[in-house]
Amino acid sequence: MAIKGRDREFRVKKLSYVDFKPVSMDRVLTMLFPRLRFDGYGTRRPPRKHDLTVGDFAREYTKDPRLFAGFGEHLDIVERWIETDLMDLVNRGRPNQALAAPRPLHGNTYKFRNARHARDYGAAEQLYWMLYAARGGRGQAARDALRRFFFAGVDLHTDKYDTSARVDVETQALLHFDRQVTVDMKDSQEPERFPPLCVGQVDLLADDVLRLLAYERHVPRSVLVDYLTTLFAFHLGLYYLRIIKLLPMLVRRRSADPTCAPGSCPVEPGAMHAHGGCPYRVFVLVDLGHAFDSRMADLARRSADTHYRRVPLYVRSQYLVRKLDEFAEYLSRKVGRLALPSTGYFGVGDLLQLLEPPHAAERDGYFKARLAGLIEDTGGHSRDEIDPELTRVTGMGLSDFDLFIEMLMALRGSYHRRYITEFLDSLFKRRDAGMMHQSKGSARRFVLGSRLLEVLLQIAVLQSSESGFSTRPLRVDELLTFLRERYGIFVDRLPPGDGFGAPGIDDLAALRGNVAHFKDRLREVGFFRDLSDAYVAQTITPRYTISASKGGAA
Repeated sequence: MAIKGRDREFRVKKLSYVDFKPVSMDRVLTMLFPRLRFDGYGTRRPPRKHDLTVGDFAREYTKDPRLFAGFGEHLDIVERWIETDLMDLVNRGRPNQALAAPRPLHGNTYKFRNARHARDYGAAEQLYWMLYAARGGRGQAARDALRRFFFAGVDLHTDKYDTSARVDVETQALLHFDRQVTVDMKDSQEPERFPPLCVGQVDLLADDVLRLLAYERHVPRSVLVDYLTTLFAFHLGLYYLRIIKLLPMLVRRRSADPTCAPGSCPVEPGAMHAHGGCPYRVFVLVDLGHAFDSRMADLARRSADTHYRRVPLYVRSQYLVRKLDEFAEYLSRKVGRLALPSTGYFGVGDLLQLLEPPHAAERDGYFKARLAGLIEDTGGHSRDEIDPELTRVTGMGLSDFDLFIEMLMALRGSYHRRYITEFLDSLFKRRDAGMMHQSKGSARRFVLGSRLLEVLLQIAVLQSSESGFSTRPLRVDELLTFLRERYGIFVDRLPPGDGFGAPGIDDLAALRGNVAHFKDRLREVGFFRDLSDAYVAQTITPRYTISASKGGAA
């Protein structure tokens, strides 16, 4: 059913820069690069006459025998290498296969994107401003470290390639093609800057980025890029699980929670109990086994179901915030009855205060007029003539504002619920790099992919000091505590909420088995050494040894 004009709009950048659609993390990383390079600004360039293809890259590498000796004699092999190892393709292997961009192995790969195939739906902008908002200097340090890592070998002032820089062969190949691009510049449009709804989750993201980049001298560049991509998807997923839980709670209280203010948030990434007394934590129970019909799998499905069932209420809450934002703009700019806050914009807390009784008459008057326009857009001219789909809503005896929101939910709620679900799936269902599995015909369940586990282990074995990061071994029980307290990931016990209560006998047995599977997974990724059944003799050993004097920035 058609809705016209601004009533079709759903995104509220004060809540999220993401236009909820499934995302590819390679494309998200590609579109993060210009944000890193230009301090939050986007990029613009003259349009190309045609999209770049794999063949364009292959010909560039083979036309000058002095640069890549021997390549010109094997154009077909070069093209297959480029297609397999260097390119991010849409519909790979299908007749409609197309190039999105080179794989994001270097910061300048964003210049070679085919824009219509490389859309990130605002996820890169969301990531950048999350890093920007991290407290205690972590955000700036993380952005500087990412810029230095991804733009290795390029002087960002002159855009010249430093031939003495040490990079792998794949990155060398991409940097060679970079010489052919001479026009690319910072977008002149000022970016919109809004603080994240949950600054604590943002602090953890920035701290984890710094920890991973401590391995820059120890792991191959392509592996570290993959680690960062996995980490970004993981943190984006956790952040959205949190705001999907948090926003409806703020709507119910009709204000922001002072606990969530940047100066009050109890999250401290350097502490073992990183979340402190945060009342809005999210918990996930992960299944480490492979049996789809086990008790543990059922528990992990319950955990996923609890979070995904919150999506409809979140959709309603975001609609409500968006319409209050439009109402606030009307009161402030059109009729001058509401003063603009000192920040220069109406924050989420400011908007929710418009739900209070003193604003009721003016709020319902404004939305009564908006309601008439919405009814007309849907084919009716009065409440008696509206579509039968909306008849139930009009008979609920709601105020004009609440009726307006419920009509939007009836008309567009399922649409946005589907796309938010698909967005979350694209962040969590990433095979070994993800945190969710869903077989055909079965429900979603939280798991812990081997690649994601490896990334979290690399972070867990690091400790920070004034001189940098260093590695140390961990006991298994310390690792389980780390996962619970830092990320809300539960392996050996039921979460204290988010769909769970006290465990039964069958639950306890399933959890014991889950710990055994967890140890098997640790062995698979090469971090685990068990000398006996005692926890003190079961240790997680770092794969790479880093001393504080040689580690990354703390």
